[in-house]
Amino acid sequence: MKIALIGYGKMGKTIEQIALSRGHQIVSIVDINNPEEIHSDAFKSADVAIEFTTPATAFDNYMKCFAANVPVVSGTTGWLDHMNEIKEKCEKEGKTFFYASNFSIGVNIFFALNKYLAKIMNNFPSYDVRMTETHHIHKLDAPSGTAITLAEDIIENIDRKDRWTLETAESPADLPIHAIREGEVPGIHEIVYDSEVDYISIKHDAKSRAGFALGAVIAAEFTAGKKGFLGMNDLFKF
Repeated sequence: MKIALIGYGKMGKTIEQIALSRGHQIVSIVDINNPEEIHSDAFKSADVAIEFTTPATAFDNYMKCFAANVPVVSGTTGWLDHMNEIKEKCEKEGKTFFYASNFSIGVNIFFALNKYLAKIMNNFPSYDVRMTETHHIHKLDAPSGTAITLAEDIIENIDRKDRWTLETAESPADLPIHAIREGEVPGIHEIVYDSEVDYISIKHDAKSRAGFALGAVIAAEFTAGKKGFLGMNDLFKF
């Protein structure tokens, strides 16, 4: 498969290594130093583009991929206010977009576990819920996209929670997310249900970026040749 990379930081380089190891070809690399590459014939020849950049540049990258008729797999977070526009492009113009707030297979198992636990805890109002997420100092958005996904799944399944908040709960209906940025931490997410007599916690701790990168390449393999708005539920059939 021919793959274009948009973003060539630590994640982009790890994705490149894994893609090559799985027999794919990297036909184009777009980074901050050569943004014009996204208009090249090499880029347009790609079966799929894998995009890991910044919240400020992601949406513009998607539009340029659509203009080049190149399907997009993206793990960039912090741009979700444009999500409806992306879905409309897929539905009305036949574009292809695969989005995940986290491509790790382990994290997606964690997502499923989180939903299941939230459904159980909906019946036990003596437990309050909170979340902590920790990432490297280079991550620009807070809370993380993964934390937001986890929080939204909790809110969907627990009647006493209406919204997530960053750091501080302003009312009992708020789900607070404590965001920590330190060192080179790939990503830690912990959810705690706390009562007067005990607490229950579930936690995912990434050891490296390799799990995220592998998941992104697997998603690209899945996306090539398909149409529409896709996600990890389509890939893993959760």
